[in-house]
Amino acid sequence: MEDKTFKNIVNFFFEAGMLGKTPRSGFQFLGTGNQSVAEHSFRVAVIGFALAKLEKDVDVFRVIKMCLFHDLPESRTGDLNYVNKHYVDAREDEAIGDLVSTLPFGEEIRELLDELKSGNTKEARLVHDADQLELILELKEQLDLGNQYASRWIHFARGRLKTKIGKKIARQITETDSSAWWFEGRDHWWRKV
Repeated sequence: MEDKTFKNIVNFFFEAGMLGKTPRSGFQFLGTGNQSVAEHSFRVAVIGFALAKLEKDVDVFRVIKMCLFHDLPESRTGDLNYVNKHYVDAREDEAIGDLVSTLPFGEEIRELLDELKSGNTKEARLVHDADQLELILELKEQLDLGNQYASRWIHFARGRLKTKIGKKIARQITETDSSAWWFEGRDHWWRKV
């Protein structure tokens, strides 16, 4: 490979790093919470892995790759929330085209994002739900901290779910205290001094 190819790959790494500096914009409307696109994408990938492992006849690695790259164009467009999307055309296809044009593996990224956008495969539907479930988890955390508006947002996010497993997980999220994983049944931890 030529030096220019390596430079393009390194530039891609720097661009992917922008997701850690790109805030998820919906929290300004919710009034609480704070998350970068990279933080969101990490948990989406973890959720996608779990959903894929719970389903049959699913390419787990494809799901993880789609989760990993699902918001990559936001390094160029920023994160547009539902209000922004009503008024702004992000030209995401153009951003994806420009982003992948110099990469030796760019066409694979484009194919993954096209598959996700079409929603025609089981993998794409699981990734869609992983994205929504991550939002529901974040909203449940805000609800448990007292933000009453989060419950309305959860209702709409649950309505966007496409898979049976996604709907089951969402129901469990709403029934689970977000701090239970570390607090529930651990009273003995707090008695030690």
